[in-house]
Formats: sequence, C-alpha cells, structure tokens
Amino acid sequence: MNGPIQELSPRISDCLKVIYTMQERGQKVSTSAVSERLGVSDATVTMLFKDFAAAGWVEHVPYRGVRLTELGARKAVEVIRHHRLLELYLARELGYSWDKVHEEADKLEHVISEEFEDKLDELLGYPTADPHGDPIPSKEGVFPARAGCSLLTLQAGQSAHILRVNDQDAEKLRYLGQLGLYPDVRVEMIEQAPFGGPLHILVGDAPNQVERVLGAELAGHILVKL
Repeated sequence: MNGPIQELSPRISDCLKVIYTMQERGQKVSTSAVSERLGVSDATVTMLFKDFAAAGWVEHVPYRGVRLTELGARKAVEVIRHHRLLELYLARELGYSWDKVHEEADKLEHVISEEFEDKLDELLGYPTADPHGDPIPSKEGVFPARAGCSLLTLQAGQSAHILRVNDQDAEKLRYLGQLGLYPDVRVEMIEQAPFGGPLHILVGDAPNQVERVLGAELAGHILVKL
C-alpha cells in the first residue's frame, strides 16, 4: 500500500472506527470530537488525519472535518467486523456481560488473523448482529439491513422489539441491562412526559411485562422495530 501507514496499529484502528461511526450517525468528524472519543490530544489526531490523507483513507470536507474515502471505509469496516465478531464471541461463548465486551474486543481486534476471523464467523453461525444489535458486516464488507426508529418515536399503546442500542458506555449498558432493555426484547409505550420528560414503558412479553421508567436521553440511543 502507498503512503506512510504500513499496518493497522491499535490507535489507527480505533481512529478509523470512530470516524466511521461518527460519519454513520451524520456527526461532524472534527479533530476535537475524535480526540475526545479516543482520549488523546488534538495534536495526535491531527497527525493521524495527515497520515490517513497521505494514505488515501480520508479527505477533508469544508465545515465537516474529514470523511473516509472508499478505501478508508473498507479499512474501517474490516476493523468493525473483527470487533463485533469478537464481542459476540465473548458474550455468547465466554459469558461476558454486554457492558464488558466492547473493552475486551478493543484489545483483541488488532491481533487476530483473517483465518481466525473466518473460524470465528463459522463458529458463531455467520451472525448478522453483535450483543448490542449493531450489524456485523460480511467478509465482503456488506452490512445487513437493520432499519429501525428511535424508541422516542413510539406512540402510547404502540409496541416494538429493540433492534439496537447505540451506546458503548459500560455504565449506561449496565443500567439498561438492569431494566431488561436488550436487543430483541419487546417494549410497549405507556406514555412519555412532555418537553423531553421520561418514558413509561412495559418491558417483556405478556403476562410477564414489567413497567419501567426511562430517561429521554437514554431512550434516544435505543432503536426499535415496529
């Protein structure tokens, strides 16, 4: 490969993942935003962006920061595939709770081979989603369709199944787990207080539904399928 980057070090991989995720969510990929998520200095991210640009992985977009090129997106998707397969393996095969798999997968994703990735995929039955409901791209880099809407959009009396939780914060995931709000769980809206107030929802299938109260900020990270 041309350019100064010869291999995907942990910092490079993490930066690619952050850029891809922010881009996916329509967020501005600025130096300060990426440095905050990575926990490094702005100067470090600036150097990474320069290296990425030299390698043809990103391009600068006025007022939007950087954007992954087609080549850069392919690199990011490779890392994301490793990460999400590992998360599922840790949860399903090793019994890790969903709030701990992200950090562990971060440590392992940089060292597994393509052969190991293929074996992992086969062992898990060629899965399409990780423990948080995030889609796992195929070997060819294609993401399975997992279209949903925010839990906040449900009207009183409407029910849905949780599709995805867009938050990797361990403390928040533990709290959501305590409420039973995992992917594939059924939820029903009772009511939402006005002006961004909390949601009152039923969690689970009848007759074992449990009423829960959930803040609007956290609810905004939960995608559901009607």
